[in-house]
Amino acid sequence: MASFLIRRLLYSIIVLFVVSFFAFAAVRATFNPLAKLAASKDVEVKQRESERLGLNRPMVVQYGDFMGKFVQGNWGQSESTHEAVSAMIQRSMVATLQLIIPGVILSIVAAIGLGVYSAVKQYSAGDYFLTAFSFVGIALPPFWFGLIAIEFLAVQPKSWFGLQQTPLYFVGLHSGDGAGVNWDYFRHLILPVLTLTVQIIAGWSRFQRASMLDVLSADYVRTAKAKGVPRKQVIFKHAFRNALVPMVTVMALDIGALFGGLVITESIFSIPGMGRMFLNALQNGDAPVLAVWVIVTAGFVLLFNLFADLTYGLLDPRVRLA
Repeated sequence: MASFLIRRLLYSIIVLFVVSFFAFAAVRATFNPLAKLAASKDVEVKQRESERLGLNRPMVVQYGDFMGKFVQGNWGQSESTHEAVSAMIQRSMVATLQLIIPGVILSIVAAIGLGVYSAVKQYSAGDYFLTAFSFVGIALPPFWFGLIAIEFLAVQPKSWFGLQQTPLYFVGLHSGDGAGVNWDYFRHLILPVLTLTVQIIAGWSRFQRASMLDVLSADYVRTAKAKGVPRKQVIFKHAFRNALVPMVTVMALDIGALFGGLVITESIFSIPGMGRMFLNALQNGDAPVLAVWVIVTAGFVLLFNLFADLTYGLLDPRVRLA
């Protein structure tokens, strides 16, 4: 298991360096740090600024200097806010994690439970209902669902029931300068988490159902049934564990992408997370923030892929030999 872990870890580090180089080069090619001096006719000023930023050196040298500072924790300074990028990433990551953690836990539990139930009760009324629900969930764009949820779960109930306040909030994670985990926090959290999870649960539950059905039709499962093994033992001991192997791939990829992919959800609910920070940096042409953002989010994707590989080894020992 140790050699398996080392191989996968080395692969991930190599991929991260390749991704970081192309991300750095793409940002450098797309956003010109000297754009603010474009109207200036002072060639000496432009040349001096280019030398200060290291833009006159080869791209590989610039990348090496950038990564040398990056691994030391010096992630540069934002060109629009003049704040340390590391502080911006840390603050935004905290906000994003507050959506991801409850959203992922809810999605995993709901999707696996619904998927297994649909597979075990194939062609039942419950299976048909959950199938229809999942198709509707997959078809709902998050931006549309978020706006509809705000209208019918927050705005309209206030007038319907004559309430002084909306039952759920939809701006930020706290009211005013509030902080901490309290009832106000949960009233802010419910709608964005619901918007985040509805499509994920629908997609994951369909995948879990298909994976479970494939395993339930396998020869070893039919043999276990023929030997008289109790049905629950066949489902949860023989079938469920193997059905999780392909599911892990889908979950790992999707969870890793969430660390930078919540642009719509965070924009709708005004949550200052990683997705909203990326959008602001893109609109402002903030190259230092964009370069670091890409590397950090790519790192999370690779981290969860590594987690998926390790989970394969735990669920199926044959994978460790690959």
